[in-house]
Amino acid sequence: MAATTVTLPQSEMPLAPELRGRVGMWCLIAAESAIFSIFVIAYLYYAGKSLSGPTPREVLHVPVFNSICLFASSFTIVMAERAIERGKSRLFGTWWLLTIVLGAIFILGTAREWYHLIYDEGLTISSSLFGTTFYSLVGLHGFHVIVGLTGLSIIMIFAALGQVKQEHASRIAVFAMYWHFVDAVWVVVLTVVYFVAL
Repeated sequence: MAATTVTLPQSEMPLAPELRGRVGMWCLIAAESAIFSIFVIAYLYYAGKSLSGPTPREVLHVPVFNSICLFASSFTIVMAERAIERGKSRLFGTWWLLTIVLGAIFILGTAREWYHLIYDEGLTISSSLFGTTFYSLVGLHGFHVIVGLTGLSIIMIFAALGQVKQEHASRIAVFAMYWHFVDAVWVVVLTVVYFVAL
């Protein structure tokens, strides 16, 4: 018995393989954006309504260096993307590693800030509405940076083993979308927490 081939109408054709990752990442980014929006709105709503504990103006200082490092990591990951698109695996590894370092500096800076706020200023997640919303919003972003660093590190291991090649450039670009999202969210969080609500 001969096999028959079924041709789907153009409107029912599945997504091309190279588009599936991008569509999936855009869906993830849309969902995560909704979650961040809720946390940002909560922070803005409760800003200045704490009856106890320090106020944002008293304890917060703009994390300039940390922010520069995170924003610079968007540049380094773009350079890594360009390198792998041209088949320059070694250069890709260098830029990718630099992206990891910059992201790690940001997380370490956030940890130092939290240590200062908790032990020197007495601001904890349970001390006031400000503490609750601050640690929830900034912590949510920090969690996403850590997830991104984990992904970056796994890819770095494969790159060090010589497993990341030019043909993987589209997959690298999909993951880079997540990192750019993390950076873009920090623009919003930085503006809301350290400028608007002070």
